[in-house]
Amino acid sequence: MGLFSRNKPKIKIQTTKKDGFSGWIKCTHCNELIHANELQNNLHCCPKCDHHYRLSASQRIQLLTDEDSFEEFFTEYKPIDSLQFVDTEPYHQRILKAQAKTGRDEGVIVGKARINGKPIAIGVMDFSFMGGSMGSVVGERLTSLIELALSENLPLVIVSSSGGARMQESVLSLMQMAKTSAALAKLHEKKVPYISILTNPTTGGVTASFASLGDIIIAEPDALIAFAGSRVVEQTIGQKLPEGAQRSEFLLEKGMIDCIVARHELKDKLFFYIDFLTGNERQFPANSALQMLYGNLKTKMKQAAKQPLEKQSAADLL
Repeated sequence: MGLFSRNKPKIKIQTTKKDGFSGWIKCTHCNELIHANELQNNLHCCPKCDHHYRLSASQRIQLLTDEDSFEEFFTEYKPIDSLQFVDTEPYHQRILKAQAKTGRDEGVIVGKARINGKPIAIGVMDFSFMGGSMGSVVGERLTSLIELALSENLPLVIVSSSGGARMQESVLSLMQMAKTSAALAKLHEKKVPYISILTNPTTGGVTASFASLGDIIIAEPDALIAFAGSRVVEQTIGQKLPEGAQRSEFLLEKGMIDCIVARHELKDKLFFYIDFLTGNERQFPANSALQMLYGNLKTKMKQAAKQPLEKQSAADLL
């Protein structure tokens, strides 16, 4: 009976199955296997097809600015549910969930930083916070940042990643389009450079306002940039959109953006533009030949503008 009375052998029970592909992920663009560490070391771009994955606002700031140079501003503006809006759940609960998920209080980070030693004002939208949607606080922080750049004569950089205006704030969110655009108009009058960086995705009211008002508009490769979704556009115009019609390459071809810059080159290209657009102020003596010629030319142009168009000629301005 020893067969039945002996101690049973101890069997180790493995509660979790080890995955032989642990740490490996499949690229959503080319379907190739890539390791998570390799993706992270490559600035979250696929090493096989160069597909640009989305970055958080903190990662974006780390990518573009000098180490430990960023100082966040205007954190005193906090989101509230002023309309008591309820869809499938109350808006204030959505805010709390987004804050718990991202560790941030809103969908944008704004402040001052340096890029290769040059001071800038920078704002970065975070798509992980309610789709980077623009509500009252996002609009107020961006407007305050623009006014800061205006008062301190700092080049302005805004990185957009957004689904558009925040529907839970209704007309209050739409008002931010006009507010940010008006502030940028003042910035333009003072000739302070503004560089807009469009990432995947940039859509809706953000595209229709400050994102499209840059002195230079840069986009990442294959970024979705649009006002309305392709299906909405097709239903409205009754036509099929061309292939890739809302991607950055198509928009570059049509002139909506100025250049497409890969993520690895973005900081250097941004510094090149900022360095090129700043520090070029010239002071001419009041009675210098160039100052007199420029003043005379301005006077003639004003006089010509008052004349009927058919009476004007190139000789009138010389």
